[in-house]
Amino acid sequence: MKLVLPLDDAAADLDTVGGKGASLARLVRAGLPVPGGFHVTTEAYRTFVAAFRGEIDAGDPERTAELFARHEMPGAVAEEILRAYRALGEEVAVAVRSSATAEDLPEMSFAGQQDTYLNVRGDGLLDAVRRCWASLWNARAIAYRERNGVPHDGVALAVVVQELVDADAAGVMFTADPVTGARDQTVVNAAWGLGEAVVGGQVTPDTVVVSGGAVIRSQTGDKTVMTVRTPTGTEERPVPEELRRAPVLDEAQAVELAAIGARVRELYGVPMDVEWARHDGAFAVLQARPITGLKAQVEEWNDSLKGHYLWTGGNLGEAIPDVMTPMTWSFVRLFINEAMSAAALPGFDLVGNIGGRFYMNLSVVHSIAVAMGMRGRLSAVDQVFGKLPPGLDVPMLPVSRWEIIKRTLPMAIGIQRRVRRNLKDMHAFLATARRRCEELHAAIAATGSGPALAALYEREIEPHMVTSSRMLEAAGRQGGATLVWTRDKLRKLMGPVDAEAMLTGVNADGELASMGLLMGLSRLARGEITRDEFARAYGHRGPHEFEVSIPRPGEDPGWIDAQLAGLRDLTAGTEALLARQEKAREAAWVRFAERYPGKEATMRDRVRRWNAVVRDRESARSENIRVFWVLRAYVQRAGELTGHGDDLFHLHHDELLDLLRGDPSALERVPVRRATYEQYAALPPYPTLIVGRFDPVRWAADPGRRADLYDARGTTVPLSDTVTGFPGAPGVVEGTVRVIAGPEDGDRLQEGEILVTTLTNVGWTPMFPRAAAVVTDMGAPLSHASIVARELGIPAVVGTGNATMRLHDGDRIRVDGERGTVELLR
Repeated sequence: MKLVLPLDDAAADLDTVGGKGASLARLVRAGLPVPGGFHVTTEAYRTFVAAFRGEIDAGDPERTAELFARHEMPGAVAEEILRAYRALGEEVAVAVRSSATAEDLPEMSFAGQQDTYLNVRGDGLLDAVRRCWASLWNARAIAYRERNGVPHDGVALAVVVQELVDADAAGVMFTADPVTGARDQTVVNAAWGLGEAVVGGQVTPDTVVVSGGAVIRSQTGDKTVMTVRTPTGTEERPVPEELRRAPVLDEAQAVELAAIGARVRELYGVPMDVEWARHDGAFAVLQARPITGLKAQVEEWNDSLKGHYLWTGGNLGEAIPDVMTPMTWSFVRLFINEAMSAAALPGFDLVGNIGGRFYMNLSVVHSIAVAMGMRGRLSAVDQVFGKLPPGLDVPMLPVSRWEIIKRTLPMAIGIQRRVRRNLKDMHAFLATARRRCEELHAAIAATGSGPALAALYEREIEPHMVTSSRMLEAAGRQGGATLVWTRDKLRKLMGPVDAEAMLTGVNADGELASMGLLMGLSRLARGEITRDEFARAYGHRGPHEFEVSIPRPGEDPGWIDAQLAGLRDLTAGTEALLARQEKAREAAWVRFAERYPGKEATMRDRVRRWNAVVRDRESARSENIRVFWVLRAYVQRAGELTGHGDDLFHLHHDELLDLLRGDPSALERVPVRRATYEQYAALPPYPTLIVGRFDPVRWAADPGRRADLYDARGTTVPLSDTVTGFPGAPGVVEGTVRVIAGPEDGDRLQEGEILVTTLTNVGWTPMFPRAAAVVTDMGAPLSHASIVARELGIPAVVGTGNATMRLHDGDRIRVDGERGTVELLR
């Protein structure tokens, strides 16, 4: 290895000339404006320290500095350095910069850990080089290496010697915003004189932000000091008064400098931290290193920016409570297009992705209802999506009534025909759906190539997904009036307590799918079925059943063990709760028969139809979720065949198909998508209701944020001091609050406590037998919490909007599921 190399030498790599030197060599070879100079290589350093290497003590920096000071530089090394220096010109002023072999890396910069000397001339060069070498062992460099796990034995130091730019201005440029992480912005810091005052923090520089070839923001600093050359080196001097508050760069110069930064970033392929200087209007690059600790680049997943609408996380948002990976969002959109087309309006999004979470556009639903003259039926919307706070105005779509009718009427007629046709086939489909999914699992596992897997998806998996979604649509649209009328009629005739008792027993004539997971676990606990039988029948249901990147309970023995442990701890099992509710139900029917002689048979027939409709809806939903397990298996198999594993959950599905057929270009988006997913997943659940444009990150940072409502219009619907909601299931109970953030924390709920949470879905069902009552922020009479609580005879108040904000662990409360109220006792 040579002792000295030209600045642009092809051999100037990390091991030879250190991180700073290798970076400068790369910049020079790329034609960027770098001052001339040369490298003193790591071989020269090793030659110098060879005589005393064993005496260097990382634990005693002062003694090590003395070692370097009293040893003369070997003649051959000194001669090579001086020869290269003389080639630059007569007594040229130079900058002498340390360049370590563990420096200017993407993970660690080591910036400022070793020494730099400016305005060095003649005989002073050799001493400056020696002092740079010694700085490898100063206290701050040793501490930095130890903090970052860099062993001392392997490091060496090169030195970069460059012509010193007699700068009238200098500073630092970041080719991405180091605070926000924005990759489309270049941030320039600028001050008068040499750049040391900026790098060392002695001055408040100007800040100029350039994006898209123009200055988008600038702030002129009060620049009190500047670093200038002197005959013996450099010193700090006051900035002349007329320059202190004057901008260092005009707009054209800032844009020119940013263009140089773009060339540097393009050369390295990552955002860069660039030191620059200006002399006589010309810019020079002094060094460049990757920006360390830069906030990960992210995308924006935010359909609230598309228009001024009211979004709700109720109903399906309860079933899809997680931040969705891009793959899940692809499949959810397919599901929604097939299962909920009746509520769609061409030209407007019925559903949206806001910060990765699922929301429905209630402005679409309300606008259609009003246009069709069905404003009075909006109470039925409340039954599904939850109540709107009093005083909240729903933004209507910016389209005329007649335009809405023209767009929706033909589609509505077509949907009615499709629903009638699918209802005829629904029970046959439900009878074979499980077996069909098992066949698809086997076919996926047997597929041996990417193209074959893509063909299997298009030929068999997607058609089954579409059919399943349409069957759910049909099941959901049958008997809609029956559900609402029967419940309202019974409540008028018998009052809420007896009415709700009479409507239970859905699980008696055939298993209710919402109860399936709980019933299956109870059967498993009693030894009536094996684990394998449980997994095949119920393993597709769980708290995260739509999210294809998360294992199902049927794949997770630990989850099953945890639920069984909870069931074994109960003094009264699920069967006891159901038996108790059966007695209440039959007693209510006796009272009905006494009060309305001769009408019992007719009403029982109506309730049987109610129960059948509820069972069909729940069964169709369950089989649709079983398809999502198939979709998970399909993506997992794609990961195996392509070798990209769970990266594929961060692709959209059309990108996955391209990958399976040989186009890997979408994989370059995975790091950004993964960072975006992780950013949103780290935020608390967003408000149930969102009006207008919503920024999840800013909302989460607001200590005064509300979990029930965000209204971008600035109008404030008062946050109620009381906790009230829908009567979910009747009964009055007093108990101690246990606020549960997510199903994974379910073991915190002790028997007899009152479960308070944002929302529940099927995956929460195993907790219900432990709860004395259930209170939720989100929900409605047809939501999961209401259905399951009614069947088990557990009082429930749902859709309060503010329970998790107003109630805390240990509070003593009274839950009245008949009136939908929660009273704080102490």
